[in-house]
Amino acid sequence: MNTKHIKRSLEDRIISVLIAIFMIVFITVTLYPVINTLAISFNDGIDAVRGGIYLWPRKFTMKNYTTVLAMQNLVTGAKITVARTVIGTFTALFANALLAYVVSRKRFLFKAQLSFFWVITMYVNGGMIPIFMLYKNLHLTGSFWVYIVPGMIGAWNMLVLRTYMLGLPDSLEESAQLDGAGYLTIFWKIISPLCKPVYATVALFVAVGQWNSWFDAMLYNRMKTEYTTLQYELMKLLSSVMQQSGSADTAKNSTAAITPITIRSAATVVTMLPIICLYPFLQRYFVTGLTIGGVKE
Repeated sequence: MNTKHIKRSLEDRIISVLIAIFMIVFITVTLYPVINTLAISFNDGIDAVRGGIYLWPRKFTMKNYTTVLAMQNLVTGAKITVARTVIGTFTALFANALLAYVVSRKRFLFKAQLSFFWVITMYVNGGMIPIFMLYKNLHLTGSFWVYIVPGMIGAWNMLVLRTYMLGLPDSLEESAQLDGAGYLTIFWKIISPLCKPVYATVALFVAVGQWNSWFDAMLYNRMKTEYTTLQYELMKLLSSVMQQSGSADTAKNSTAAITPITIRSAATVVTMLPIICLYPFLQRYFVTGLTIGGVKE
């Protein structure tokens, strides 16, 4: 008996050591690109071209960040990006949740046909030019609302919310209806509190998409500097630095210490920092929301 106990204890220790080694390797592989990007962002541009920078800057400088933070229209772009992220996330979450609740009701007619229609929109669209003409006819181009209205309904987000709502017991709604509650009351006071995990998951997806988006700013608000976004301004800065680095006069220019690789790293750190700060608050809901449909009873 003691021999079996000792053998079992030895096996547990070996497994624990292997798990610990695996987790250390996994964490290292996961964090290394972030740490490497951070190190390059604090390194001199010309020195960074030599390579060999891993976890710590070889020639420390703040010039990359001062260049990024000194951009023209940076404050305006940051305000618009924050506004579109906050407003776009709340409006998209509300619209998708309300639509998902309607489609998930068993008494709603044509729910299967509508769901199939939304699945088709995930794979097929009208194309860039027809979409641009549609937005122009709706007077969305050249305005802030071109960032909000088109993204209010997303087929993937709606289907994720609907799948989660379908897993809730029907008895909750039936008992509420017996007490005289209407559909909106059921949605606000019963369904929504139970959907916090999937709400957090969808909100994080939408927020990251809104924060990182720049193509719509270039396509629809290129001539409207008051509606520029942070990502679009960073993209323009990176393009200008790449053009300077390819010119013959770069070596004589005072900006020679700035190269595309260091500017790109600094811009990456600036853009990912808010999302990294936001994720810990949604992490416990996010993990739960990702397991939607994983267990069937």
